[in-house]
Amino acid sequence: MRRPSPIALATYADAAALARALAAHVAEALRARIARDGTASLAVSGGRTPVRFLEALSGAPIDWSRVAVTLVDERWVPESSERSNAALVRRHLLDGPAAAARFVPLYTGDPTPEAGLAAAEARITSLPAPFSAVVLGMGDDGHTASFFPGAEALADAIDPAATAPLVAVRAEAAGEPRITFTLPRLVSADTLLLHIEGMGKRAVLERACAPGDVAELPIRAVLDNARAPLDVLWCP
Repeated sequence: MRRPSPIALATYADAAALARALAAHVAEALRARIARDGTASLAVSGGRTPVRFLEALSGAPIDWSRVAVTLVDERWVPESSERSNAALVRRHLLDGPAAAARFVPLYTGDPTPEAGLAAAEARITSLPAPFSAVVLGMGDDGHTASFFPGAEALADAIDPAATAPLVAVRAEAAGEPRITFTLPRLVSADTLLLHIEGMGKRAVLERACAPGDVAELPIRAVLDNARAPLDVLWCP
């Protein structure tokens, strides 16, 4: 049953202030996990919105040599593509102090995500689990990760009982085929954060906070299964 308050919303004056706050939250989670276990893992999202955040995080005073970084999801394209989330992370996060982190990309070079799924799953077994921090984004259609409305594998991706860590996804709105971590792997993170900007996405999130069809607004799967009210960082 849906919690009465599925989100904990923090509002910032602008994107720069939001990026700094988000980087501070993630850095704190990584340092706490390193202090406890000696290593930490982080999953970040792609797209345009996270650039300022990734750049702010790249200079954080963390023992980055103890951190493994991966992606919440990935377009099935090589890093030479401007659409590659891995290329985005290498360019904007794995620079300065954060260059010492170990990066685990999801794209394997196989012709399809289905063909590369086993290799990707083998690759991510080296990640400290659960994630220390997961930073999600959300599209205007209510998708998060690669949980797209109408996706062929949506039910498998957002199944709270899913045992597979990754799913190959195909959806008209996604453009390229994709690979994504499944819902249980994301919501089990020590720190789970949603980063959104703009009035349009705020309105979509408010709709998603009301009961409704998860397949229509897949971000509802996260709201319904997060272990605590989802921490949302937003600016107009």
